[in-house]
Amino acid sequence: MQGRLPIQITDRIHLIDGFDMGIPSRTGTYVIDEEELTIVETGPSPSIKHIRKGLQDLGHTLNEVKYIILTHIHLDHAGGAGVLIKLCPNAKVIVHPRGKRHLMDPVKLTGGARAIYGESFSEFFDPVEPIPEEKLIVKDEGDTLQIGPNCILQFLDTPGHARHHLGIYDPVSNGMFTGDTAGVRYDQLDPLGIDLFLPSTSPNHFDPTAMHESIDRMLNMNLDFIYFGHFGSTLKTTKALHQVSEWLDIFVEEGERVIAEGKGYDVLAERMFNRVKEHLKQLQVPDDHPVYILINLDMQISALGIIDYFQKLKQ
Repeated sequence: MQGRLPIQITDRIHLIDGFDMGIPSRTGTYVIDEEELTIVETGPSPSIKHIRKGLQDLGHTLNEVKYIILTHIHLDHAGGAGVLIKLCPNAKVIVHPRGKRHLMDPVKLTGGARAIYGESFSEFFDPVEPIPEEKLIVKDEGDTLQIGPNCILQFLDTPGHARHHLGIYDPVSNGMFTGDTAGVRYDQLDPLGIDLFLPSTSPNHFDPTAMHESIDRMLNMNLDFIYFGHFGSTLKTTKALHQVSEWLDIFVEEGERVIAEGKGYDVLAERMFNRVKEHLKQLQVPDDHPVYILINLDMQISALGIIDYFQKLKQ
């Protein structure tokens, strides 16, 4: 997969495309160019070569990296952290307290992903390396990290997508690195001038109430930027958060109907996909647009999380 130049978002924040699953504009790594060079997200291990090249393109070396911040430990966001930390001798990895033990021993983490991705797991995620405890820093609600003379990052506990999820607030840009809590931005629709933001409800910690509360909290912050894990940033923060909230309710209602009918996640995934496709059809997005491949994949995984949520409610 050919690399691409890092995308400049502000004068101090760039985005490196990690080509997750070999797909451009799928998952990205943010570089915050401050006195203490800071990376947000690593993506999976196959993305590390793109991070190395991206840092080089920005005029940085791996030795300069001081902090690698993970919004959460799902492998598409953090699977490469164990590989990257070995290449960055002066860096520490920052993680939510609930995620620390899984980075030290990723067996349970990889087992869950193998169950979802099956035979494709190795191609998408290997190797997943453990991280030594001395390389880990835990941050939780209200904690801060000074990375420059005028920049103190602030950490928020933002559950909904996962219980081990951090939001990272950058006061300089008045922006939030939201991981998956505020959903997915479909960069592929930018050439058509269409903004699509959908919730990410993958298993096994999905909680719609917690997700709504995290989104409402972000709305109340009047952010200027949202930096999505998938993919890129937006200045239309209010629109994005409202749109994710609305689709969240639609998807959960579809899930309730499917559960009541005694049907499975595959039926739910199809219905969710069709709801989104009908919406995009009204916006004149052609049926053969490549964005539908990504949306279909996302609906498959998100449907698993919604069904898992309702099954747990019965227990």
